[in-house]
Amino acid sequence: MQYDLELEKAIDEIKKANPKTVLLQLPDGLKPEAKNIVDAIEEKTDAAVLIWGGSCFGACDVPIETDKIGVDMIIQWGHAEWRW
Repeated sequence: MQYDLELEKAIDEIKKANPKTVLLQLPDGLKPEAKNIVDAIEEKTDAAVLIWGGSCFGACDVPIETDKIGVDMIIQWGHAEWRW
């Protein structure tokens, strides 16, 4: 299955914020794409990328205490668009 992950949009946001470490949070259905996402981000930015192995049940399921492991930015992908 082909997903439109808007990866270039995520990369642009990473470049703007210039974090040292980015945490990716993916739902189970997208976790098989994690390595491809990490490779694309690390190729086009200076950020180190970590993959969250825990749950991802939506925008309210943000990993806590990530600052303790040095995460400067979290990017969360889901199956539906989230509007503010």
